[in-house]
Amino acid sequence: MAVRRLSAKIHGCVQGVGFRYFTREAARGLGITGYVRNAQDESVEVVVEGEEGLLARFIGMIKQGPSRAVVENVEISWEPPTGKYDGFRVSGDG
Repeated sequence: MAVRRLSAKIHGCVQGVGFRYFTREAARGLGITGYVRNAQDESVEVVVEGEEGLLARFIGMIKQGPSRAVVENVEISWEPPTGKYDGFRVSGDG
């Protein structure tokens, strides 16, 4: 299966509810790489790379989010992979 890069912006009640750490555990569990961070507009930004099928599963997970989150919308864009990530990390705010 092809390796792809996925960028996503998650809108809703997604900051201050453990969303970044939920995302980290989901990504690590699937073996995909990249990062997650809070954005200044109160959304969460995610960039991940991995096999397309794993990224599809990941999308389903972030659309659900942790129990305290309310995901209203997920904007997704697909790009060619860069291969620059060797793991998955949580970045600081904005």
